[in-house]
Formats: sequence, C-alpha cells, structure tokens
Amino acid sequence: MVASRREQFTFGHFLHQAMNFFEGQCYRAGYRNIAGIDEAGRGPLAGPVVAAAVIFSREWVDEEITDSKRLAPKRREELFGKILSSSRSVGIGVVDQNEIDRTNILQATLKAMEMAVVELSPPPDYLLVDGIHGLPVQIPQRLIRRGDTLSISIAAASIVAKVTRDRMMMEHHERYPQYNFAKHKGYGTREHLEAIRKFGYCELHRMTFRGVKAHSGPT
Repeated sequence: MVASRREQFTFGHFLHQAMNFFEGQCYRAGYRNIAGIDEAGRGPLAGPVVAAAVIFSREWVDEEITDSKRLAPKRREELFGKILSSSRSVGIGVVDQNEIDRTNILQATLKAMEMAVVELSPPPDYLLVDGIHGLPVQIPQRLIRRGDTLSISIAAASIVAKVTRDRMMMEHHERYPQYNFAKHKGYGTREHLEAIRKFGYCELHRMTFRGVKAHSGPT
C-alpha cells in the first residue's frame, strides 16, 4: 500500500523531529553552537582515520540526512556538498596510519575528532559525540551510542568524514593500484587480503592491525 502524500510528509516530519531531539535539548538549555562529531575509518587495514564536526543553524532542516552507512556513495557525495554549503561550520581532522600504529586506533580517533572540533568557527559550546568515549576538550559534551542514527548533526558529520576518507583512498589507489583501494577503501576484504599476500604491505598499511603482517609476503 502506498502512503498518501500527507502520510509521507508526517512520517518524514517525525523522523526529522527525532533526529533533532538532542540538538533541541541543547538549544533549550541555552547552547547555541552545537557540533555533531563522528569518524570514518576505524576498522580498515590501511589509510587514515578521519573525523568531522558539523554545526548547523537552529532552523536548518533536511530530512535526507542520515547515517552515512545507509547511503549509496553517489547520494553521500550529493549530501556532502549540501552539508558544506548549508552548515554554519565544518571541521575535519585526519590522523594517518603511522600515528595509529604509534598509539592505537582509539587514541588516534579521539585526536582526529579533537582536530575537527578545533577547526570549527564559530567554536562550539556543546558537543554531540558518536560513541562512548569523550573528547579531551573543555567543552560540555554528550556521548551518544549509534549517534549517527539519532542526531542530524552527527549524521552529517558521518557523511563528511566518510566522503573525505573515501576520496583520500581513491587518490591512494592511483599510487598503489595493486591493492584496489578505490573499491574497498582499505577494509579487510578477501580481495585486499589476497593483495597483501601477493604484493606485501605498503606504507599505507597499519602494521599493528591483525591481517596485515599475518597475510603479507615479501615487501
């Protein structure tokens, strides 16, 4: 059964209201520059971890913004442009594979998030952070599990982080086509593991991650 236009509008409006729930709480508490923060690239065997932070105006509305993992690549790219042009501010932080290996992926992710926050102008007065780990900054913050499905600001940040990282991996593909980073973006797919066995690892690989040295042949 096809929903009526009225029903479709009502459902979309409901989703928008739900995705703005945490932002609404912050506004009612007196905060004005509320940033959503998320990351992309914690799990791959190669490449950086990228974080983004996004501040929207209070009245900004877009019912299409959702968790980046639910969107097709083309749609993510379209929304990426819309977010950059419509937001009050966007910050991006990148931590490479070398620092991931020197510290660990959690610390690298938190650093990338902090870098993204520092890039924001105006500076945020409240943070909505995806996940369960707070940022080491003197800004009030709320941690939200699966925040990219519950907060429009975090969902937008997830899109910005994902598109930014995917573009970086596409560029790396030009230098290392044998790994086909353009397809799997560094994740541990069967194709990627086979490439590591055949060609060894390259400078983009995270040497502390299971699956890199274990599957590598000669470098």
